This record gives sequence, C-alpha cells and structure tokens, in this order.
Amino acid sequence: MGLHSKLRKEFSFLRGNMLVMIASWLLMNFSGAIPNTYYSLFILALGGTPAIIGIIEFVYFLVLAFVQFPGGYIADKHGRRWLIITFSFGFAITYLFYAFAPSWHFILVGVLLQSLFLIYQPAMAAITADSIPPEQRGMGFSTIMFLNNVASVFSPAIAGILLIQFGLVSSLRIGYLWVAGFYLMAAVVRIKLKETLQTSTSRISITNAVAEYPKAVKEGLAVWKALPCSMFFVFFTNALSSFTFAMFYPYLVVYATEILGIEEFHWAILMMWLSSCTFFSALPFGKLSDIIGRKKPFAISWVFLALFPLLFLIGNLPALFAAFLLFGLSNSLFVSTYQALEADLVPQELRGKEAGCNQFITYLLMAIGGLIGGFLYQYVSQALPFMLAFLASVICTVISLFLIHEPKERQK
Repeated sequence: MGLHSKLRKEFSFLRGNMLVMIASWLLMNFSGAIPNTYYSLFILALGGTPAIIGIIEFVYFLVLAFVQFPGGYIADKHGRRWLIITFSFGFAITYLFYAFAPSWHFILVGVLLQSLFLIYQPAMAAITADSIPPEQRGMGFSTIMFLNNVASVFSPAIAGILLIQFGLVSSLRIGYLWVAGFYLMAAVVRIKLKETLQTSTSRISITNAVAEYPKAVKEGLAVWKALPCSMFFVFFTNALSSFTFAMFYPYLVVYATEILGIEEFHWAILMMWLSSCTFFSALPFGKLSDIIGRKKPFAISWVFLALFPLLFLIGNLPALFAAFLLFGLSNSLFVSTYQALEADLVPQELRGKEAGCNQFITYLLMAIGGLIGGFLYQYVSQALPFMLAFLASVICTVISLFLIHEPKERQK
C-alpha cells in the first residue's frame, strides 16, 4: 500500500459531517482565540474585579449546566442536526454584547444568553461520536484538536498586535466583532450537517422541552445504570479537574501580568506557544491511543497537568514556556483519549443523554469552582487555586491508573 493510500485510509473519517463540523470549528477557533487571549483583563478594564470574574464564570457554567439535560434528551429523541443549527445562530449573536459592552454587566448578559444557546452541546458531542468509526476514534478526536489548534495558533499574536495598535479595550471590541461575524459563518456552514439518528420527524418546541425537563433529568441520571463503572471514573476525573480548572484558568493572565510581571504581548507569545505544543502533538498522540489503547495516554495526561501549576508559579519565562509545553501535551493526550473512551464505552442510542448528564454535573462543578476561585484569588491567596489544581491532577492520575479499564469490545 502506497503512502497516498495509507493516508486516505488513516483519514477516511474526514467526510460528510466531520468535514462540516471541522470547517465550522476552524472558523470559530481562529476568531474566538483572539479576544480570549485577554478576556479576563477586559473584564477588569470594564470595572470588574477578580471576584466579579468568578461570578461571571459561575453564572455561565450554572446556566450551561441546566440546559444539558434537555439538550441531551432532545438530541436523542428528536435528532442532533436541527438543534445544532438553530442555536449556533443565536450563539453567534451573543458576542455583540461583548463588543459593545460599556461595563462588565453587559458581559454578564452575553454570558447568560450564550449558556442558554449552548443547549446544542450534547447534540454536537453525540453527532461527532456517531460520525467517527470505533477503530479511528483516537485519531479522529486528535485530528479535530490538531485542526482547531492550526486555526488558533496565530490568533494570540493578532490579539497582541491589536492591543499594541488600539489599546486593550478597543482591541477586544474589534476582536469580538470578528467573533460574531465568523461564528455566523460557522452557523451557515452547519446547515450542511446530516442527521445521524433515526427519529420521528417532529420537532420539539422550547415550551415542550421545559415541560419534559423532569423526564430528561430522570432519563439522564438513569443512563448510568446501563454504563460500565469505568465510564463513571472517566467522567469523575474530568469533573474534578474541570472544577479546579474553573478555579484557576480565568486568572492565568491576571496572575502573569500583575504578579509575575509578564508583559501583555509576551503573554500572547506564550498563548501561541501553548497552541503550537497542542497542535504538533495532537496527531501523534491520537494515533498512539489507537495503537496502544486509551488508558496509558489518559493517565499520562494527568501527570503532565499536575506539573503545570508548579512550573507556572515559579514565574520566570523559561518556567512558563515549560509549563505551557506540558499543558499543551496534556490537552492533546486528554482530548483524544477522553472522547475516545467515552465513545468506546457509551452505546450510540445513549450518547445524547450521557453527554447531557455528564456535562450537567461537570458544568455545575465548574460554576461552583469559578465562584470559589474568584473568592480565593481576591480574598485568600492568589496562588491557592493553582495549588488545588495540582492536587486534583494527582488524584486523577491515581484513578486513571487503578480504576479505569478499557472495554473488550468498543461501542459502534
């Protein structure tokens, strides 16, 4: 078999829905990474405080949590496609609240609407798992990460250049206008999606979705009875790390610029470095998980993540470059193995409800983590959220090594 034939076979999943979703993600990741570079500094410039950042994170993840059950329920009962397309348009428009915000209160409104429109997240997770063959899931999910990071690798540099030219607030407003435009284009691209689940042709109204919420919660929780214990521990590690991630991540740029004395443009360079490390490692790590299995790479991802906050707190540039190298490698390993494990362990007809329940609990913990993180950072210790992230990563490493087992036969 020639090289061309091998490559075609290796990437044979890149067709149909996968191409449509990747095209939309490329547009979203390129534009979204521009203002995200200085997002927390933007809130501070609009009159916010570290605690206010935590409150905004709390509102975002709390509302996002409560749309996951109906999102998963609708995705499994009424299909994935229409849910994704409809709310992708609404999500794009919310960024106008960021672009024209006179104070941080408008960011809060935008965040609230965004989290409501992300009711399509379980449908997106389900349609992605549906569209990748079981034997190619490691490579498939790592390819998604690879291409997403290709799109965003130069975005922080664009953010840094805009900041130099227009100042912090004006550059962020320009960035968010770009985001709104690019996200609208991504929503248009998603019209090409094809449904992957055979359902009735009827569509559920928002009123009916609210009325069926108790049933959606009940079925979402009940889905765990049909899943192996390993899936619970896979979920638990993600939920725990997401809790501590929400505690520290919004304050990385704040801590780096205010405590470590890193210049704002140098921060953009560090974000480019992070994207590059994730980008270059994504495909090799994805292929590795298809060859040797998911468990070992999954455990190693937690080891790398545990080292990240320790190096970050050291604070000099060499330590920061090393920290974000490990952070990028950890991201690559985690995304390809976590999503592959989830698809391997969860039957197709339960993926929407599992994703909805999974993300509900995870986002609820992230809401609490965001609120606690803001309080700890402003009133207790600026380094404490980072140290708690280290502790959580150690716990996740132990769980991955001893309590997670791959299935003998992967789900289709």
